[in-house]
Amino acid sequence: MILKKIRLNKKILKNRIIASPMCQYSSPKGCPENWHYYHYGNLINSGIGMMMIESTAVNLNARITLNDLVLSKRKDLDLYNKFITYLKSINDIPIGIQLSHAGRKGSSQIPWIKSNSPLKKNKWATFAPSPIARDKNWPKPKELNLEQIDKIKNDFVSAAVLAKKAGFDCVEVHMAHGYLLHQFLSPISNKRNDRYGGNFENRIRLAVEIVKAIKLRCKNIIIGARVTGSDRLKYGININESIKFIHKLEKLKIDYVCISSGGIYPKTNLKIKKGYNVDLARKIKQKTKLKIRVSGSIQDINYGNNLIKNKNADLIAFGRTLLSDPNFIYKINKEYIPNQYKRAFT
Repeated sequence: MILKKIRLNKKILKNRIIASPMCQYSSPKGCPENWHYYHYGNLINSGIGMMMIESTAVNLNARITLNDLVLSKRKDLDLYNKFITYLKSINDIPIGIQLSHAGRKGSSQIPWIKSNSPLKKNKWATFAPSPIARDKNWPKPKELNLEQIDKIKNDFVSAAVLAKKAGFDCVEVHMAHGYLLHQFLSPISNKRNDRYGGNFENRIRLAVEIVKAIKLRCKNIIIGARVTGSDRLKYGININESIKFIHKLEKLKIDYVCISSGGIYPKTNLKIKKGYNVDLARKIKQKTKLKIRVSGSIQDINYGNNLIKNKNADLIAFGRTLLSDPNFIYKINKEYIPNQYKRAFT
């Protein structure tokens, strides 16, 4: 089942294996560097059905770290187009980009330097729906006003338009992992009393407006979203609210949602175990006609295959598994092996 073709919008994926967007924190100038050519050049020829490029900031203030990818200006277009052209020359499969704004989670240290730590030098002011710090050792973000919210909405749309012009086949809006749109969606981090806060309809408003605007400006490409199935905390987003939100996205005719959980605080009740988001994906898939992608400690291709066979998901995203062994798919289907490598698998 996992090797069966699937259609997303106008694209046919040769299988349901997706390279999960995995931050590389290797872009001091905000655009693809030599590392990205090496890293994604390896992944694109691994046998996957679609490759997702890492979380990419929609403006400089939207970055997680100083070394995040950014797609916000027309001058970036040529560099991203050169990057996509290179990748497509290796293997012409669909390539997506995940667009994000870090919100209060921004201005962070690169994880391998110091995990879960705000910058002390070269830092910038962070913004959020409400002035609530990410954790006790983090600075309190500034509350966004309506003009700033409109600017962020426009930045998401502009980044999506640039992504399409650069040659990306898919735009994924990041609404999970504790980043800005998740901060608006969650009652834990959103205590506003205007049209972007309070009740469910207000908390989802910004995410819905962004998706609606991207749909209007970006025709004939795959549009998806990474969403939180549960905050895994009392008084946070629960599965019922998540399903209700996904029904809104379904009405906007996006092509898929990727199910995640936790992240609104560094520590939640999330238990990391094999397939820890599958319980949420299963419940959501039963309630929507949208294609469902799931990730989260899915390391076994047979396990992933069974998830699809048992209708828990339609697409399986592999992250760390692909980092540790980019050629693991060759071992289950030799048709994907490049001619140059075949003698190593005989």
